[in-house]
Amino acid sequence: MARVFVYGTLKKGQPNYKHMINTAKGLAKFQGRGHTVEKYPLVIAGKYNIPYMLNIPGTGHHVAGEIYSVDEQMLQFLDEFEGCPDMYQRTLMRIQVVEWEGKGGTGEARAAADGVLECFVYSTATYPPEWVGLPYYDSYDSSGKHGLSYVLRESRE
Repeated sequence: MARVFVYGTLKKGQPNYKHMINTAKGLAKFQGRGHTVEKYPLVIAGKYNIPYMLNIPGTGHHVAGEIYSVDEQMLQFLDEFEGCPDMYQRTLMRIQVVEWEGKGGTGEARAAADGVLECFVYSTATYPPEWVGLPYYDSYDSSGKHGLSYVLRESRE
């Protein structure tokens, strides 16, 4: 099992969360909530209002999200869903745990107790330069005050 940190449309209550609970795509078990240890720019970009964490450490905010334990099948699905490695790249990042529900081996429990876990995160280093000038968010909500509603894939032209 691998740990994945999701910060956008795959979180609970967001438009693509359905994929995280679809066991036909693999297993994903909610473990807790956290935020990136380092600051990153989280932007909403493109004509479909997609959230992107730009891989520019030290800029932006500590991005909030959810930590999941996923099996290999779900990790492969997420790679495909996130357009990895072209649109997003899956990299390890340090995540500060703020709420932990996970049940696991003693090593995992110790890591969570220390407050920092290494998780896979889908961020991007392949973005148009003008995205750096977009507003930065610390948390994503498709129906947030920004007014930039996410466009589901099945609704795209």
